[in-house]
Amino acid sequence: MNTSTLIAPPALVRRAEQQDTKAIQALDSAHYMHPFTDHAGLAERGARVITHADNIYVWDSEGQKILDAMSGLWCVNAGYGRKELADAAYQQLMTLPFYNSFFNTTNVPAVRLASKLAALAPQVGDRKFEHVFFSSSGSESNDTNVRMVRRYWDLLGQPQRKVIISRHNAYHGSTMAGASLGGMSGMHAQGDLPIPNITHIGQPHHWENAKPGESKADFGLRAARWLEEKILDIGAHKVAAFIAEPVQGAGGVIIPPASYWPEIQRIVDQYGILLISDEVICAFGRLGHWFAYEKFGYQPDLITFAKGVTSGYIPLGGVMVGNRVAEVLIEKGGEFNHGYTYSGHPVACAVALANLELMERERLPGRVKDDTGPYLAERFEELKHHPLVGDAETCGFVAGLVLVKNKATREMFDPDLAVGMVCRRHCFGNGLIMRAVGDRMIIAPPLVMTRAQIDEMVALIRRCLDATLDELRGQGLLA
Repeated sequence: MNTSTLIAPPALVRRAEQQDTKAIQALDSAHYMHPFTDHAGLAERGARVITHADNIYVWDSEGQKILDAMSGLWCVNAGYGRKELADAAYQQLMTLPFYNSFFNTTNVPAVRLASKLAALAPQVGDRKFEHVFFSSSGSESNDTNVRMVRRYWDLLGQPQRKVIISRHNAYHGSTMAGASLGGMSGMHAQGDLPIPNITHIGQPHHWENAKPGESKADFGLRAARWLEEKILDIGAHKVAAFIAEPVQGAGGVIIPPASYWPEIQRIVDQYGILLISDEVICAFGRLGHWFAYEKFGYQPDLITFAKGVTSGYIPLGGVMVGNRVAEVLIEKGGEFNHGYTYSGHPVACAVALANLELMERERLPGRVKDDTGPYLAERFEELKHHPLVGDAETCGFVAGLVLVKNKATREMFDPDLAVGMVCRRHCFGNGLIMRAVGDRMIIAPPLVMTRAQIDEMVALIRRCLDATLDELRGQGLLA
């Protein structure tokens, strides 16, 4: 049987009950290769089919309403169903659906967006951001960073400066360069990664790496100095840049101690290396600021962005290029032999402009900073009292909690038990999307979430923690 005949044409699809779940799952298994997926396992259970969305909720093809506490994939900052963004895309599609930025050509939305982003990026110290290089994703943007950093040092007559230092368990994308910059061991095991001249240091994860009795402040300094040790080991004359997320996202919402970033700044300044702030997750209000470097007070040379710039409505990424790098590339570089077909795509840029205007109008970064972010922190703190929760912390509108076997001794569960995945299954079963990273459960809700919806979300999280606890006790894994 041709299963494609069982699926309603897109123009007729309006509600979840119109979907034939099994038919879609059959086509999915037959043709669609998903990112980061065991396809044999997925074929056995069938993919969850998401059909429509509104505000902070999505619905699946079985009609279940699900609170999306992950903003799609860290990106739907303005929430689902924003007509302003759809209208912006439609108007641009009818005006100029595409033209490239090669051959000394530009388009109005790309120019306006570059100007807008430059206006939103605050100057910290002597770092100004007046130039933007557009891509379609964070992964592409970090490839651009590698090209820019190495070109910068070549033009300054220091071509030996090629090494870029990153952190273990960091995520910087899925391309060859992006996955190499990232510190995910599972990604490195496939594809002979990392590529040459990329190396890694430890992550500033106090819960996992602190010595007994070590304060967060002392640990933050020690973790930052791993960078200095690595620079001295390699030789400062060979090191080009350090790249890091302000808060590590996919690694499990790892929030560095307050002492960490000032010490990182001291080190990069002392040894004269470039600093790349990967803000694909953290920019555009996620931490209560337009850009996260402002919150932590450090001075990057390059800023990676994507996701929230369009609230995920259409793919767009880029690099904010600081004056130190931009001046060298422009004044000394001649032609920069790098770029993408979709750099400065007019439709994507038009949607981004509408999205940023919407966020300004509704004061979404300010709401996260002054109202809903502190309230989320207050409610999340209450979860520390749950028998399964060893620690819970937030930063703006990202949050994470760690599941432990014994709170008093900080004993973790056997990784083979995959307790985080057990909890995630209960989350989906109870109408909540919460991500599991090992035994850390993490969230990054849409920035439009209200206090009442925070209460709703926390109640769902508690219900899922209770269900996980009951299952573990029923299996004799907990007293």
